[in-house]
Order: sequence, then structure tokens, then C-alpha cells
Amino acid sequence: MRKTVLVMMAMTGIYLLSSCGSAGDRNVSDNGEGKIKQLADGTFSLKLDNADCYSNVSNPSGNTAEWSVVVSKSGRFDVWMTSATKDTTDLKYQHPVLISIADNNLEAKPVCDRIVRNSGEVSYPWFRADSFLGSLYIQDTGTYYVQVISEKIFSKDHKPAELTGEEISKLISVSFTPVIR
Repeated sequence: MRKTVLVMMAMTGIYLLSSCGSAGDRNVSDNGEGKIKQLADGTFSLKLDNADCYSNVSNPSGNTAEWSVVVSKSGRFDVWMTSATKDTTDLKYQHPVLISIADNNLEAKPVCDRIVRNSGEVSYPWFRADSFLGSLYIQDTGTYYVQVISEKIFSKDHKPAELTGEEISKLISVSFTPVIR
């Protein structure tokens, strides 16, 4: 995957546009376009490491991750967000997370719905926290852009000088799971 980095100086701060991480285990289409495809059961997981990201170092409330997704099975999806956290009682999200796909928006403040110890996604002293954000209906099949806006989107290379309250948690992924009736 290409790694794009664009830094712009503005009166409000420094802006950074890049991929959040490496393309490692990305489930991309065979034609190499970098689109994430649904699994056979209809789920799709959007890992921050595979996203194109925009971040504002001085005001992270508008930090954005974006993926291109091929939806082959439409319907209603439960949306779960996975965070890495050091505090299993409070994820310390100051602002709600906004998720947009195909003119559908979901806005929710993540809470610790499920804590997973010894997860392969994070290592001690971090814990994996799963947060149920709600559900979205995707009416048609096709290629869509999924956009997530959150102050907890950090680039893979982000190394805070010291751990502050805002950096006790960080977003890892967002998953869409089909709702079965």
C-alpha cells in the first residue's frame, strides 16, 4: 500500500494526512484497488491500520479515518468499535464518534460494553474494549466510503511525550455485523 503523507500549516495547527498504518493483513480485492470486501457471513471489519487518515495535531476532535468498502450483501448492520485502553471503566472519549456510510450517519459516545483480556490485538498494559455504537441500514450493494471521525484516531507512529487522559484510549477498528431476523 502506498503511504501518503501531506503536512499543511494553518493558523489553527498542523494537519497530517497519511495512512494510519501498514497494509499488513488487509482484505483487499483481487484487482489491487485497496477496497475492503465483506466476508461470506456479511461482516466487514475496518482496521485503523488500513485506513487513510487525516489528523490535526493541535485539535484532534476532527481526526478522520476512511476506507473503501465493497458491500455485496445489503441490510441492517450492528456497528461495534474496538479500542485499546488502559482504563477499563472509562474510555475517556470526550466527543461522540461519528460514522458515515452511504448517507447514513451514526453518532455515539463509546463505553466499555465488553472488555477482552489477553487479546492478540493489544499487549499489556493495554486492554481491548468493545463498544456497541448502534445499527445502520445499507440499502444497496456496491462500493462505499466509510468515514469515522474521532479524537481517538492516531497514526501508527503517534508517540505521546507522556500519557495524558486523552491518550488512555485509542481506536483500533470498527466492525459491521449483519443483523439476523
